[in-house]
Amino acid sequence: MSLSLSRTTAVPAAPARPGLEDSPRSEAGGPPREAPRAPAAAPRRFRPEIQGLRSLAVLMVVTYHVFLDRVSGGVDIFLMISAFLLTLSFTRKVEEGRPLALGRHWLHRFKRLMPAAAVTIAGTLAAAWLWLPPSRWAAVLDQAWASVLYVQNWLLATTAVDYYASDDSLASPLQHFWSLSIQGQVFLLWPLVLAGGAWLSRRCGWRYRAVLAVAFGLVFAASLAFSIYETATSQAFAYFDTRARLWEFAAGSLLALALPYLRAPRPLGVVLGWTGVVAMLACGLVLPVGQSFPGSVALWPIGAAALVIVAGQTGSRLGADRLLSTRPLVGMGNVSYALYLVHWPILTVYLAVIGEARASLGAGLAIIGASVVAAYLLTHLVETPLRRAAWTEARRWRMAAVVAACLAVVAVPAAAWQAGIARTAQAAGVSGAATNPGALTLRTGVAGDASAPVLPLATQLDQQWVNLDHQCQGRFAPSDPILEQCEQTQVAGEPSKVVVVVGNSHAEQWMAALEPVARERNWQLVALLKGGCAFGEPTDPGQSDFCAGWLAAAKDYVLGVQPDAVFTVATAAAASAPDERQVTGYEQVVRELTGRGIEVVGVRDNPRFTHNMYQCVEDRGAAACEVPLEQALAPANPALPLATIPGLHLVDLTDRLCPDGVCRPVIGNVHVYLDDNHLTADYSATLAADMRDRLLAATGW
Repeated sequence: MSLSLSRTTAVPAAPARPGLEDSPRSEAGGPPREAPRAPAAAPRRFRPEIQGLRSLAVLMVVTYHVFLDRVSGGVDIFLMISAFLLTLSFTRKVEEGRPLALGRHWLHRFKRLMPAAAVTIAGTLAAAWLWLPPSRWAAVLDQAWASVLYVQNWLLATTAVDYYASDDSLASPLQHFWSLSIQGQVFLLWPLVLAGGAWLSRRCGWRYRAVLAVAFGLVFAASLAFSIYETATSQAFAYFDTRARLWEFAAGSLLALALPYLRAPRPLGVVLGWTGVVAMLACGLVLPVGQSFPGSVALWPIGAAALVIVAGQTGSRLGADRLLSTRPLVGMGNVSYALYLVHWPILTVYLAVIGEARASLGAGLAIIGASVVAAYLLTHLVETPLRRAAWTEARRWRMAAVVAACLAVVAVPAAAWQAGIARTAQAAGVSGAATNPGALTLRTGVAGDASAPVLPLATQLDQQWVNLDHQCQGRFAPSDPILEQCEQTQVAGEPSKVVVVVGNSHAEQWMAALEPVARERNWQLVALLKGGCAFGEPTDPGQSDFCAGWLAAAKDYVLGVQPDAVFTVATAAAASAPDERQVTGYEQVVRELTGRGIEVVGVRDNPRFTHNMYQCVEDRGAAACEVPLEQALAPANPALPLATIPGLHLVDLTDRLCPDGVCRPVIGNVHVYLDDNHLTADYSATLAADMRDRLLAATGW
């Protein structure tokens, strides 16, 4: 969600055209008495109900976040209002013949946006350092940079569809900056459209509003169509995609252009106003907004807000504008931007500290109260003084200096923190088998140095995925673009064997143990991977639509390459119970490959858990996080009945993950798991000797 920075609401007296200066204290809305063809400028009158509309929306967002853990639709309203105000401002300037001065406008705009945002980000970094576990530091730092540079939405969009991204079950204290990032991007784009419309209008003699109406109408139609399509095909990405949100801004611009020609009689205005308010309040309760936005469903909150703006000031004691014009709501508008900024970090840090998913009624009310106080202080100690400081507006370089100072407020502590993390990681990296033996301790009995840090460090978890030397090339380059994740090792001369690792992330994690064996014996190792898709017969009825196409292409690839062997995961463990089973369609694909002369190595799956093992160790210590083997895996390897298939070789390393019948989160001073179901590359690498011995024993290679 994003909030405009305006403090008061004004429109011209009827029948003049509504408009506003590019000022943090102005807004517009409501119909004139007439609909003139070329409305003339006139004095503006105060319109508090739009300020109240903004306040109501931000209170909805805060309440939904704190108590319902749901999306309210308020985000979309604020995006629309921001474009509504911006379009009114530029339209008025053009029609009054004033220069647009885009460079100054952009500096002025971000000089107003960034101070409160920068202080919030810096404060959140401090809170993360004090109260969040180190496993979350890297993500918070990445999002701090993305937030201050207005690209947070793209970071979150990529993370949302990235199977290998860090566990996001715990909300980031900075993720709410996604809407501010989209708004910042539009604040760069929209003036170009508005200025381009002015140039075209002068060049061709067309009416400025007509040119803008066509331009924003096209943006509205194209973006809405794209939003509906992308929401249906990839809702997690679409939610943060600027392209899927542009139509909401275009709706605000179209409303601003049409407003002088809209007139509602008082009774109709009363109905429109209350219909809009009720629809706003009901949106998050009635619609599955979290799973459906921002497609066509987002027309609901956008339309609701538009009804309130069109209704305007009815002059009726029964009008919704009477409620929205009350002093508390109008006053709340003064701190609405800051309230949005601060409420989410306060909420998420609190929940992280207490270890709960939702705040109680009392705690929630306290969080809202603390957020209002923090918003008031942020507004009156940071935002308002800089906004009112005339010296900052006197020269462009002074506005630029304020923007640069805001960047520095975030960049300096973030860079210093990241440098410290890098130094710590570098120092820990010199540790070897003597201090962090991992699985080797089960072979040698040497436990390692208890005083040394347990590896990997929390800030290194995003580095615990295995990559081979380079992308597949030559005969190993896949022709089907669906097989995008294909890598291979570099070998010396002619390889003694070609082994293709096929499957999901659980196949990938074993490559840290398999790669040293391949290098030692000069095998050509090729990895063909897709997160979430264990390798089995693609036509099996149990396969998901998500995986079926990739599995078919992967099988065709293997049959085309004709490697000596395929390395796969043979079983699939379950998190909630020891319901381990064979991978879907595994027997069929094994029989087909071995029938073509391709040997198959099937490794047993590792345990999966109901909690994040790494974070459990951070919070409670390793001993408290141990899980009995009988609660994690089946009593016997479910793939054993397939052992009679000629050419299939089963490998089981369960005793190296759960020695003595206990699945331990830390072995030999190394974290075994990076989350609730994936091995760390550091621990997997210490299994190389065991992998070599058992693989060679099973295959006879």
